[in-house]
Amino acid sequence: MSNKHLLKKHLFGVALGALMAAGSSAGARAEDVYIPLVSKGFQHQFWQAVKVGAEQAAKAANVKITFEGPETEAMVDKQIDMLSAALAKKPQAIGFAALDSKAAIPLLKKADAAKIPVIAFDSGVDSDIPLTTCTTDNLAAAGLAADKMADMIGDAGDVAVLVHDQTSRTGIDRRDGFLKRIKDKHPNIKIVSVQYGGGDQLKSTEITKSILQANPNIKGIFGANEGSAIGVLNGVKEMKKKIVVIGYDSGKQQKAAITSGEMAGAITQNPIGIGSCTVDAAVKALKGEKLPKVTDTGFYWYDKSNITDPKIAAVLYD
Repeated sequence: MSNKHLLKKHLFGVALGALMAAGSSAGARAEDVYIPLVSKGFQHQFWQAVKVGAEQAAKAANVKITFEGPETEAMVDKQIDMLSAALAKKPQAIGFAALDSKAAIPLLKKADAAKIPVIAFDSGVDSDIPLTTCTTDNLAAAGLAADKMADMIGDAGDVAVLVHDQTSRTGIDRRDGFLKRIKDKHPNIKIVSVQYGGGDQLKSTEITKSILQANPNIKGIFGANEGSAIGVLNGVKEMKKKIVVIGYDSGKQQKAAITSGEMAGAITQNPIGIGSCTVDAAVKALKGEKLPKVTDTGFYWYDKSNITDPKIAAVLYD
């Protein structure tokens, strides 16, 4: 074998060794393994908490990550551009939280062809390219929100749902999980409106006011993410209505509203767990470990009675 071939073989062995050792403190230098994470944005405190979890896991595994997302969760095109730019840097693996479950598939196919492992987080895509999706079981969580709503309105009456979008997996699953549970278990509850506010507080406030004007006898509204829930709360306050408001996620405003009793309660995810799961899964993929198609990172119901419980407090975020 020529010296040239020996050198090439040696360099390949060194590069592979760096990747395989990335999970150990004695392994590669941080800059040897690069894993960009493209999130849905920084509009909500949720994403800041996901970022913290990702950074903690990256430090533990001795790998380099970046964490970015568009300014708002309505910017699908901008997110696609960010994903494209991240892939152009030829990373060892990539994490992606899709704003649109279909729009990114051509780029993910490119990643797959380049043998770049893709880890989905928070919101999956309509493709089997991601090796796993680190996520909340949103169907089950929204089903629990529906049961709580039923309990609080006497299992009968009109309710509405305000969702952040109808393109992301989280938006679709939270909507469908709530609607299906009402249909299956609570036949005396009528869903009078399902609206989409882009996760934007101001837009969600105006939509809520329209829902309340059109449905004077409404008993409750479910807001399917942080921005939606705060919009519902603000709309209800502006219209001086007394109805049951149930939210999703946390953040300072929701926590304050639940503590004061203005919001009945909410579902919290485990955002730090989602972030650390994404990086851990990427490192495992680089080592050739097999991953489950979905990694459930858990959820909890919280309200005034348990918001200070240490188990709940640990997964709430400002």
